[in-house]
Amino acid sequence: MRGVTADDIKEALKSTENKSESVYDATDMLLRMIFSSAVESHIIAKNPCPKYRQGGIPSKKKNALTDKQVEILLAAVEGTVADTFVRIALYTGMRREEICALQWDCVFLDVPAPYVEVRRSVTWLHNQPDIRDDLKTEAAYRKIPMPTQLVDYLTKLKKTSRGDYVVCSSEGFCLTGSQYRAMWHAVVCRSTRERTYTQYLPGGVRKTRKIKPKLGEKVKGHNFRYTIDFYVHPHMLRRTYITRLILSGADPKTVQYLAGHKNSKVTMDIYAQVMYNTPGETMAKVQSAFPLPKKERETPEEDTKYGD
Repeated sequence: MRGVTADDIKEALKSTENKSESVYDATDMLLRMIFSSAVESHIIAKNPCPKYRQGGIPSKKKNALTDKQVEILLAAVEGTVADTFVRIALYTGMRREEICALQWDCVFLDVPAPYVEVRRSVTWLHNQPDIRDDLKTEAAYRKIPMPTQLVDYLTKLKKTSRGDYVVCSSEGFCLTGSQYRAMWHAVVCRSTRERTYTQYLPGGVRKTRKIKPKLGEKVKGHNFRYTIDFYVHPHMLRRTYITRLILSGADPKTVQYLAGHKNSKVTMDIYAQVMYNTPGETMAKVQSAFPLPKKERETPEEDTKYGD
């Protein structure tokens, strides 16, 4: 391990370039975990993995969803295992680790202003959930008011809850890493994104084929259809929440608190992108900064006397 360099890591990741983004991400994460553990165990002095993701398959932008996309997403996941997760993410902006660690003792429904309190998060170690109440930053501890849509939904859900966790397994426990991925698959499998399937034939021959589902088409072997015609990632739900707060007129400090941002720069970067990303929104400010000079009279004053 001491002889492994950053170039070796990049070379190892090249083998996933012809696969999906999720395979690349999983390989990248596995390498980072291996070498991080080696550093902590004093096997090596320095982690050879690049500090930032390089090469491989470029990540798709995780922008906010439009109102129409939110409507489509909620309709698509209604009644599925992902329903609760998606609603909490959209209406509170909580991170996925915070949502999966959320317990009913932090959900306050019977108060004048219902809210959720963020005071736990989960990490997955060898697929098993590790619940922690020491969050990464003080800013992560916060109380988030809930809109009526979420209050009504959680009030009904609590009556049939199987355990302490709001988003839970069939036994009522916190989701394992694989259960979380299976939960989000309920969203992915309803999308029209291109799929790549690999088949291994006798002799070690590998055959791949790509399929692009059509919108409205029935999913083979299931009783639902492909209804999501846009890219969606869990973090996009949080970004949608933050964007809606900004567009509603919330000031940056309020947005920073509700989002749990430690650094105000993160909030302000999003704020600037949302508020000033179209010429129509900023035209008036630009024009006032560069006023036109006073108009000269378009035509000279007409003579009142005429000569012959």
